[in-house]
Amino acid sequence: MSKLIIKNILVTGGAGFIGSNFVDYWLKNNQGNVIVLDLLTYAGNLSSLSKFKSNERFSFYQGDIADKELVGELLAKHEINCIVNFAAESHVDRSISGATPFIFTNIVGTFELLECAKQFWLTHPNFKENHRFHHISTDEVYGSLTSDDAPFKESNQYQPNSPYSASKASSDHLVRAYHHTYGLNVTTSNCSNNYGPLHFPEKLIPLAILNILHDKPIPVYGNGQQIRDWLFVDDHCLGIDLILQKGIVGETYNIGGNNELKNIDLIHRLCELMNYKFANNASLEAQYPNALSAINGQSEKLITFVQDRPGHDVRYAIDASKAMDELGYCPNYNFSNALETTVNWYLNNNNWWLPLYHQ
Repeated sequence: MSKLIIKNILVTGGAGFIGSNFVDYWLKNNQGNVIVLDLLTYAGNLSSLSKFKSNERFSFYQGDIADKELVGELLAKHEINCIVNFAAESHVDRSISGATPFIFTNIVGTFELLECAKQFWLTHPNFKENHRFHHISTDEVYGSLTSDDAPFKESNQYQPNSPYSASKASSDHLVRAYHHTYGLNVTTSNCSNNYGPLHFPEKLIPLAILNILHDKPIPVYGNGQQIRDWLFVDDHCLGIDLILQKGIVGETYNIGGNNELKNIDLIHRLCELMNYKFANNASLEAQYPNALSAINGQSEKLITFVQDRPGHDVRYAIDASKAMDELGYCPNYNFSNALETTVNWYLNNNNWWLPLYHQ
């Protein structure tokens, strides 16, 4: 099959954390127009895209990926031949307390998006061969690892343990089916835990940072021994770009950061970093006068162990060797440096997170 030549790209869920970072990455590193479709639910934030308003290559539409009429209009109007599907409900805790939005967005939404892509691309002479549907998934579809297990490979059996991961697993299977049944050109990537700028404040790293700034308890589930592989969001964007450039149609690629950490160890590193920042920047005390523990160099006092959530997976770890060997993928960012970059972004962008942070 000939190399994919991307004309214009539709980024669904592009006002979310990873999606908005990907828009930034794509506009900086690639040609063609970027069209964002986002319903702007709680995790979609239009201010994350405000820097692109004057960019002639950028367009935004508020809407649902399950709206077939709207999606069809966008594909035709902008002559889109690549979709990168970030649109998803993604917070495990929310899926436990109410699974319905996860089923609708992650499964039904992906199905409708695939239907639109199939109907437009496979009947359009200019796009019948030159198109790509890239689906963003998660390492959580593989289930949980013990401390002795090898990291997840693409060949691992799916064993999702939460309504969120089950809904993502379902969407992965739909994407695969549309390739094998209809010939739609698809790829899928399963990533590990992302971190970086523009991350919604309910997630672990931004929540810890903002709670320290407000001298609020930092909640840690159970004993904090759960292990996650942390992937800086720009490295994730690089991985997706490489898949679009070099990935084999129908294949799945794992994208990881090679940074396994226990949750409690991550929180301690964040506390140490926040203590350091306040000790070495006098202006922070004036900017964040409520951060009393950090001001006193004692952010770790805010760590509070809370009841573990139901079905909490013990460990996630990604084996990204397939992407490394076949695509040349390699994470660019050192974890310590990228974590500091993330902290600095939150310290300098309270205009972004203040409207989203519920104290």
